[in-house]
Parts: sequence; C-alpha cells; structure tokens
Amino acid sequence: MSLIKQPLTPKSILNFQQTLLSWFDEHGRHDLPWQENKTPYRVWVSEIMLQQTQVKTVIPYYLKFMNSFPTLQDLAEADQDDVLSHWSGLGYYSRARNLHKAAQIAHEQFDSDLPDNLEDMMSLPGIGRSTAGAILAISRKQQTPIQDGNVRRVLSRLFAIEGDLSKADKQSELWDLASQLTPVDRVDHYTQAIMDLGATLCTRTKYQCSRCPFIGNCNAYASDRVHELPEKKKKKQMPIKQQFFLFWFDGDELLMSKRPSTGIWGGLWVPPAFDTLEELDNFLPNELEQTPLSELSAHRHVFSHYKLDMIPVLLTSSKPRMIAESNDQWLSVSDWLKAGIPAPIKQLINQLDKSENNS
Repeated sequence: MSLIKQPLTPKSILNFQQTLLSWFDEHGRHDLPWQENKTPYRVWVSEIMLQQTQVKTVIPYYLKFMNSFPTLQDLAEADQDDVLSHWSGLGYYSRARNLHKAAQIAHEQFDSDLPDNLEDMMSLPGIGRSTAGAILAISRKQQTPIQDGNVRRVLSRLFAIEGDLSKADKQSELWDLASQLTPVDRVDHYTQAIMDLGATLCTRTKYQCSRCPFIGNCNAYASDRVHELPEKKKKKQMPIKQQFFLFWFDGDELLMSKRPSTGIWGGLWVPPAFDTLEELDNFLPNELEQTPLSELSAHRHVFSHYKLDMIPVLLTSSKPRMIAESNDQWLSVSDWLKAGIPAPIKQLINQLDKSENNS
C-alpha cells in the first residue's frame, strides 16, 4: 500500500493535486450559489457564513443576504440592525458585526472592494489567514493555502498527524503541508475541492472511506485510526446559567432592549434580561407593583461555552410614560420582524404573542 509520506516530493505533490482535482471534477459540488459569479465580495460573505455552519443551513441565508446587499457598498451603507436581522438564526453574531464593519473599512480604504493581497485582507475584522486565503484563491486565483476545519481533518488523517491540532507546532506543520500542496493552476478549484472532500467524505464521524480517492494513500485508514484522528479535545462540562427575560406586552407592542455591541447577542434586540427576579421587580415602575407577573417554563439555549436557561416572565400592561433605560424601546410586531433579534428570542416572542392573542 503506497502511503503519503513526508517530506513531500514534486512527484507526490503533483499526484495529490491531480487526484484531488479529478475527484472534484466528477464528484465535487459545482452548483452552490456562491460558485456563480465568484467575486471577492460574494466569496467573502459565503466564507464568513460557512464558519461553524453547515452548507444546507447557509444557502437560504446567503441568497436572502445577497438579494438585500448585492454589493460591498450596499452592505457598508446598510444599518447594522438590518444586517443583524438577516443573520438571525445563523448564530455567532460577531461574524455579522465584523462583516459589516469590514465592509465599511473596505468601502473607505479599498474603493468598495476587498484587498488583493493577504496582509491587507487579514487586516479587516473577522478575516483570519484561512478565510483570507480562501477568498483570494477562489475569487482571484492566487496561490494562497487554507486551513479550515475540513482541511485540517483531511491532512491529519492522510499524514497521521497526532496531537492537539490547535497547538502552535501542529499549526505550523499543517500550514507547511497546505502550502506545499496548494497548486498554482486551478487553485480556485483545488481550494473548493479539498474543502468538499472534508465536508462530504472525510467527515468527522460518518466518514465514507470507500469513496475517497486517497483510500490507498491514507495513513489513518491503513492503520485503522480514522476514528481517532484528528484527536478529540477533552470536553469540558458546560456551565448552566439562568436569566429572567421580561416579555412586557402592551397590545401589539413589546418592550425590547438593545444589547451592547460586544458579548453574547451583541447589537441585537432582546427583552430586558435579569439575573434574579428581584432585579426584574426593581426595574418595573412603582405603579406596576401590584400587577401580576406570569413566570413560564424555562427554555434552554446552548451557546459555545455555556448553556442558558431563559425564563420568560410575562407582563401585560399599559406602558408607563417613561422607560427606565435609554436603550429600551417599544417595538410593534412589524418592528420585530425587521429588527435584529436572536432566533431563540424570536421563537419565544412568537409563542407568547400567540398565547396572548388566544387568551
């Protein structure tokens, strides 16, 4: 069995590239919406959306986003709330904030286009080395390697790279491999191909080695270690936090609070949130002291680092003349639909609004 070995030779590199591209031509994905009219802007938006999100989830969001913001200038001149509303449901909202901010910088500094070199591309918010490389390779056909999760998994199995791949020495080894393997010709197809291989065949758990073009050259397969590589990090037990969310309805209006620009759900609209019921009570004006509150069952939402039990507290009452906090606003139903609201909050609003209308 002929295994891929290090150091690589010119012949082994060429064989790898030709094998991967032949597989891509026959089995790769060629009809994804961002593969049409591959401008740097269109590729950039897709790469950001695809971070930590599956293709099938991204496609409808991408189509809607590009319909609303077809050019970088359109995105740069858009209101942040409008941008975030198009992101609601994709999660990891810092991606959307960085996308918007980077568009504004590129609009001002690079004539409403993205830079044509790696260093300037990486200077923009939210664009790391791998994302910058993908944009330049796919849209500008520059020989820039990438190392997203799919590529790391493919390389770690083919070359039996052990250990924690996030460590500096492993990162250096992977980048060196990726750089050697990335071709000059058809670099846009190669970049898509190696991502496709990891996303469709060399997947994390349901891998399909029998269909892989490198089955005869994969060190992990030869040693029956595909299930072991890349090595999994030990999972830390996720803490569980609890917050009370005040759903204060006045007819078809709901009191909403805009989150700070940083942190969880940064820049998005949510009902006023409190760590304790006492804090919630202190928030309410004196004239509502005797108004009954309805505490409903908790809804759990899982973030990347912790779990949040969201406890809705329902209040139906006429709004007071003044609102205690300046970042609180009353939003009507039509406003909710346009505002940037996290998907789990939007689901709760819709459920509670229906229950209010049916009561």
